[in-house]
Amino acid sequence: MIKLTQSDSSFNEYLKRRPLWTLASDPDQLVREFAFKDFVTAFSFMTSIALLAEQINHHPDWSNVYNKVTIKLSTHDVGGLSERDFELAKLIDNIYLNFSND
Repeated sequence: MIKLTQSDSSFNEYLKRRPLWTLASDPDQLVREFAFKDFVTAFSFMTSIALLAEQINHHPDWSNVYNKVTIKLSTHDVGGLSERDFELAKLIDNIYLNFSND
């Protein structure tokens, strides 16, 4: 697994595919905030991600305040972003589609 940098063409391509994710003030993290109708829905969303993250052994940094979930992704093993972060972002986006239709 290799660290991706903003100078890598693949980095910019990955970022274009996840337009709702932004780079944190620390550019080695992808960040997205999700909003839900209530706390239970937000927590259910987190639970779905937790089960998936455990399966693929890649875990997000996140926080939850009532109906909002903020997720930060980075690969600690490489000290920054890797393909795994963009792949997890895509999976999280797909999970969110199931919850946003409620």
